[in-house]
Amino acid sequence: MPILGGMAAARRIVALLALALVASPAALAAPSRPAVALSTLERSVLVDINALRAQHHLSKLRFSARLTTAALAHSQQMANDGYFAHESADGSAFWKRVQRFYASSQWRFWSVGENLLWSVRDIDSHDALSLWWESPEHRRNLLNPAWREIGISALHAAQAPGIYGGLDVTIVTTDFGVRR
Repeated sequence: MPILGGMAAARRIVALLALALVASPAALAAPSRPAVALSTLERSVLVDINALRAQHHLSKLRFSARLTTAALAHSQQMANDGYFAHESADGSAFWKRVQRFYASSQWRFWSVGENLLWSVRDIDSHDALSLWWESPEHRRNLLNPAWREIGISALHAAQAPGIYGGLDVTIVTTDFGVRR
């Protein structure tokens, strides 16, 4: 298991592991009251995405603890298993993974999107937005007027396996959503 940097990330990992030991799979998949504290990088990504959206006359995104829990779970899975993809480790579509945390059943309209990145060096929110801006698909997510909420995970993994080649990496996952 990769070593995570930062006290906030460590506390989140310990809390999720403790929950996994006592919760049923159904309870873990959709916690009723997820508790999430954002790191400095995660807060900066939220602020910068909202500033970018404001420049394009789009509404600001509200922080979602449920989407953040989904983003963190995916970042951890990718770091632990050494892969990088929107699909889950079992090959299922990203929206099915997000749906376990950000329920759709009671809503008439539900939609989610996701931006990912990883870097072998420390990055800041400006770097993250610049990388996403260069990709048409990621740019569309940043500027999608339908999104109302966002979840953000920035995870530092030491000696990450697989695709990361044993390097120290930062993995950033943003999950976008709307429910009406």
